[in-house]
Amino acid sequence: MEKPFLGISMMAEADFLTAILPLLRDGSIDVLEWSFDTFYHAEEPDWLTRLLNFYSQNNRLLGHGVYYSLFDAKWTERQSMWLQKLKEEVQQRKYNHITEHFGFMNTENFHQGVPLPVSLHPKTLEIGKDRLCRLQEVLEIPVGIENLAFSFSIDDVKQQGIFLEKLIEDTDGFLILDLHNIYCQACNFGLGIEEIVRLYPLEKVREIHLSGGSWQTSPYGKRRIRRDTHDDTVPAEILAVLPSVLSQCENLEYVIIERLGHTIQTETEAKDFLDDFLKVKAIIGASEWNSRHKEIKIKKKPECAGRPVEDEGLYREQTILTKLLFDNVKADHFKDFDFQYFKTENWDPEMIRTAQNIIKKWNPY
Repeated sequence: MEKPFLGISMMAEADFLTAILPLLRDGSIDVLEWSFDTFYHAEEPDWLTRLLNFYSQNNRLLGHGVYYSLFDAKWTERQSMWLQKLKEEVQQRKYNHITEHFGFMNTENFHQGVPLPVSLHPKTLEIGKDRLCRLQEVLEIPVGIENLAFSFSIDDVKQQGIFLEKLIEDTDGFLILDLHNIYCQACNFGLGIEEIVRLYPLEKVREIHLSGGSWQTSPYGKRRIRRDTHDDTVPAEILAVLPSVLSQCENLEYVIIERLGHTIQTETEAKDFLDDFLKVKAIIGASEWNSRHKEIKIKKKPECAGRPVEDEGLYREQTILTKLLFDNVKADHFKDFDFQYFKTENWDPEMIRTAQNIIKKWNPY
C-alpha cells in the first residue's frame, strides 16, 4: 500500500508562499489543506486561487473548516449560511474531504476565538451528531473531526477519544489526529503522548496534523501551559513518537504540517519550517506501509431530523460560561454556578485562566 501524502496547511500571506516555494518547485508538497471559511468574507489573491485550483484539479486538495462550531446548542442563521457557502465552495473546487473541529465556539455575543471543549453528555452528543449530519448532508465527500488541544480537566482529555468515536459513528466519519493538540494535553496534565493517543479510535484516523506552539506562564506560578498557537517548530517529542503513531493508524491517508503564515518572516523561520517538512518526509519514508489498507468511504447518506436539535438549557450554560471566561471571573467562583452540562467542579484553575486569556485575545473589546 502506498504511503500517506505529505502536505501543508496553506496560508494566504506572501511570506508563507516565499517560504514554501522550494517545496512547490520540486514537487514535494503532495497535498494542500485549505481553511476555506477563513475567506468567506475576503477575496483570495490571484496566486492563491491558481494554486488551490491546481491542487483541486489534481485531486490533492483538502478542506478544513474553522467556524462551523459543532456543539452550539442553538441553531442560528449563521450556521445555515455557513453550510450554504460550503455547498458553493465544493461546487467550485474539488475537495477530497472536509473537516471541522471538536468543541463549541460561538454564542450570541462571543463569535471569535478557539473551540472550547464540551463534556460527554447525552444532550451534547445528540447536538453534535445533528450538526455533523447537516454538514455531511450537503456533501458527497467524507467528513472528519479534529481532536481539540484545550481541555479544562484530565477527564476531558481521557473522554475525548470516546466522544469522537460516538460522534462520527452515524455518518461514517473519520478523525484528524492532531499530535500537537495531544502534546498540549500531555504537557498540561502530566500524561504521556502515546498514553493519550491510545485513547483514540486509531482505525478511524485518516489524517494527522503536526505543528508547533508556545508556552504560557501559569498565572498561579505552578507550571507552564502549552498552547496550540501554530507559531513555532514541531517539538522533538512529537517527531520521536510519530513513527509509532504512523504504524498504528492503518487507514491514514494524509499528513499535514501547520504553521500560521505571519509567523514565517525571517530566513531562519523559513528554514525551520522547511527543516520540519523534510524531517517528517524522512520519517514517513522510513516507515513500513506494506500491511496497510486505507478504506474510509461514506456508506450511506445520513438522514437528518427536520429541525436542528437545540437545547435551551445547554445554550444558556454555554453563554454563561463564555461570559464568565470573558469577564475574568476567579476560578473558584465557577463552582458557585449549578452547571448541568459542564463539570466545573473538576476543572483545573490554571486551565480556566488560560481559557480566559484566549477569549480576551480574540474578543478584545
